[in-house]
Amino acid sequence: MTTTEPPVLLACAHGTSSPAGRTAVQRLVDAVAAELPEVEVVPTWVDVQTPDLAERTEQYAGRPAVVVPLLLSAGYHVYVDVAEAVAADDLHRVSAALGPDRVLARLLARRVHEACTAAGAPLGEHDRVVLATAGSSDRRAVADCAAVADLLAEELGRPVTVSYLAAARPRVAEAVSGARADLVDGGRVVVANYLLAPGYFLNLSRAAGADVDTEPLAVPEGEVPAELVDVVVSRYRSVA
Repeated sequence: MTTTEPPVLLACAHGTSSPAGRTAVQRLVDAVAAELPEVEVVPTWVDVQTPDLAERTEQYAGRPAVVVPLLLSAGYHVYVDVAEAVAADDLHRVSAALGPDRVLARLLARRVHEACTAAGAPLGEHDRVVLATAGSSDRRAVADCAAVADLLAEELGRPVTVSYLAAARPRVAEAVSGARADLVDGGRVVVANYLLAPGYFLNLSRAAGADVDTEPLAVPEGEVPAELVDVVVSRYRSVA
């Protein structure tokens, strides 16, 4: 009797020089592996860190594999870097990016409530919420981020302004300034960081002048969010 081995899961993150960011992503990959004990789960990256995805796909040439982009929207890295890396092997496939997804919007909403409470008061009626995203020159990725802002607005029951840290406008600092100009009755500007892990973009967002900043989706310590693990597993299973 023969058994069919499940495809390898190549968990492909952007890559970062931040030690905290590297730890957060590795903990996410480890949590996914624990959720899928029958699957070989292998980390890889499209930039900064090695081995990159091209090296990984060569390493697993001839074996079924599913690349799950640990990216929150589908832009250049998904449509070019990932697509090129899997094109050479018919046994390699790629899932959708992690977002937009309502599950991630729920996690973002939880991060907002956690951050507001930690700052001294629950999210209030007069607080203004700005969604900070990495940004992209690809219009499809920009549209993905706007869709997440709409989902977060539904989860929080209030408007959410989308903003970007690079390549698109409004930039986060601009959106924070605009929100502050509209504050009444002691309201705060709350930035929800739609970022996978700590790193350059999170530091940039936190310099934008908000009253409250959330943690990214994945953090280097504490519990790995079940919502994030569920989305990665769902993306893998949708293709595998």
